[in-house]
Amino acid sequence: MSEILIKNARIVNEGKIFKSDLLINENLISEISKDIPIKDHYKIISAENKVLIPGVIDDQVHFREPGLTHKATINSESKAAVAGGITSYIEMPNTIPQTTTLKALEDKFELAKNNSYANYSFMFGGTNENIEEIKKLDKKKVAALKLFLGSSTGKMLVDDQKVLKEIFENTDLLIAVHSEDEKIINKNLTLFKSKFGDKIPFDCHSKIRSEEACLKSTKKIIALAKETGARLHVFHLSTKSESLLFDNKIPLKQKQITSEVCVHHLWFSDKDYKKKQSLIKWNPAIKSEGDKEALWIALNNDRIDIIATDHAPHTIEEKSKTYLDCPSGGPLVQHGLISMIQHYLNKKITLEKIVTKMCHNPADLFQIENRGYIREGYFADLVLIELNNSWKVEKKNILYKCNWSPFEDFIFDSKITQTFVNGKLVFNEGVFDQELRGERLTFKR
Repeated sequence: MSEILIKNARIVNEGKIFKSDLLINENLISEISKDIPIKDHYKIISAENKVLIPGVIDDQVHFREPGLTHKATINSESKAAVAGGITSYIEMPNTIPQTTTLKALEDKFELAKNNSYANYSFMFGGTNENIEEIKKLDKKKVAALKLFLGSSTGKMLVDDQKVLKEIFENTDLLIAVHSEDEKIINKNLTLFKSKFGDKIPFDCHSKIRSEEACLKSTKKIIALAKETGARLHVFHLSTKSESLLFDNKIPLKQKQITSEVCVHHLWFSDKDYKKKQSLIKWNPAIKSEGDKEALWIALNNDRIDIIATDHAPHTIEEKSKTYLDCPSGGPLVQHGLISMIQHYLNKKITLEKIVTKMCHNPADLFQIENRGYIREGYFADLVLIELNNSWKVEKKNILYKCNWSPFEDFIFDSKITQTFVNGKLVFNEGVFDQELRGERLTFKR
């Protein structure tokens, strides 16, 4: 019997903060109580002056395997994720081959089984041609269906409106979308090419992938979801106007249409392009300071339901190219939670709200079994954080395979010290248990 007793933690869970002990038996939380008696065989971990939260569930990551392993692997990025307090993740389908067939999906599960430090699931990708594969999906075995409505890798752009409607009418899976209007983006890109040639400045990115492109697409896809009754989740909102399209009058579990913001859209604004250049080129683009502040308002008033990373690493060589050749995306899983804790320390958000948006709500939205909460009988996916422990992001402590971060040289004022996955201490004060592997997420549908 393997039992770990966490003593004197400040637990943040279900809208409350309270002092308590917590006992882990094998892979589950077996007891939560103020003073659990110590037994000889317990492994004791002191949580004095630390906060204990459920493991983060990041519903939007790109770990680049198979096919793009020069950028990242499931092993390297899940290791970085665990160091960042992420105990479960849902990975995106735009790998090589793309996850648009049942075989490709199962191949990915096999890869993760042997290589992932964290718990895992995958989204299945929709295309203009794979509706029959979508109809075969078992909703208990896949996290969700992912559709790219704006530019994407390979042939994953779904721009045939008849196909799009057919997909919405023929799946009861949650449909997660990247929402940008391709025609507006291409029109803007043509305009900026005529002005700058192949030397487009990076601060034009938010004008090319504009507010108009986001808003038009998101309005259209919300209308389709309402027409068909499909469950819709809109990834990575980046504009004020989009944030106003979502409801905060009903609980998440009753919503048919939900939304998400990513940590980079809460941290950076278009003012940062001058210094960060390609390192903050994401799709959708980082927008204005006003958009950023509106996203904060929508997050705190529950129009936005989830915080994710959209972790999407590229090599520094790829990111060093000119605007037209530089890929969009950046690595974030190691620093996503800690960036949100920094916002807490700066009084932008409460700890309770962070836990709701990064742990509870992803579990509820995707109907993940027995995770996302600190409850007796739930999996012991847990994170301990010191709120007063400063450290600087440097090459030597960056764990991403690409070995760079948009937060490089920033000093964070808190630190993740321990991460438990399924009751096992996978990350402990900078040291990893190299042998441990996460489990496939299951869904109560």
